[in-house]
Amino acid sequence: TSSKNCGTRRRPAAAPPRADVKLFIVAVGHRMPGWVQAGFDEFARRMPRELPVQLIEVKAEPRTGGKTVEAMMAAEAARIEAALPPRCRRVILDERGADLTTLALARRLEAWQGEGQDVALIVGGPDGLAPDFKAAAHEAIRLSSLTLPHALVRPLLAEALYRAWTVLKNHPYHRE
Repeated sequence: TSSKNCGTRRRPAAAPPRADVKLFIVAVGHRMPGWVQAGFDEFARRMPRELPVQLIEVKAEPRTGGKTVEAMMAAEAARIEAALPPRCRRVILDERGADLTTLALARRLEAWQGEGQDVALIVGGPDGLAPDFKAAAHEAIRLSSLTLPHALVRPLLAEALYRAWTVLKNHPYHRE
């Protein structure tokens, strides 16, 4: 038998290739309680190889010595700047940032992956982030309208990122 398509193979259209994207949680403060690191580690471990999440701790400026709040935030901003990966998308966590649902965070995560640029989610110190540093960010989000303990942000953000990824993969972890 003969066919018009004999000798030709039809392939389905391939999805555009996605570059691996790294997520960095850059947080001011170190020497957190063990439960903070354990919580972060649990969700970081669950992330896929093509979308790892890594914690970068930045030393907080000592709250002694008579420095102004502005001077302390400026010193922390300089440390954050030095710790950031080159050419990364800067997303600050701020109480006035966009209030995202899990599905909105999943869409944002998908967009970041589509751009192929590493993403730094930046958590300021006890006084927040310096205004100039905040103004230079690509975007601002918030985790909650509640006031949360500073240490809780790390595992909470890692869990939110994992949950957003599971939404994109139709994994049963997240339920509506």
